[in-house]
Amino acid sequence: MSQSLAKQCNEVKERYDTCFLKWYSEKYLRGIGTAENNECSELFKEYSQCLKVALKERGIDKLLEEAREDNKENDAVYLGRNK
Repeated sequence: MSQSLAKQCNEVKERYDTCFLKWYSEKYLRGIGTAENNECSELFKEYSQCLKVALKERGIDKLLEEAREDNKENDAVYLGRNK
């Protein structure tokens, strides 16, 4: 598994990756689990929060927001999202 963008998030990313791969192969692919019923979601939230802090510290959060805003119409068309 790859390292996180932020060094301080590596440990929680590794725990999430391990959990997700196990859930995906043992439950989701066998029709037992659903995306809504994913026991790894709390680990994902923890990793996501760690990453948000790191992105903000580096100023990358603003670049991501600008890119999302610039591509809002494409997202609406290709991802079925409302404008």
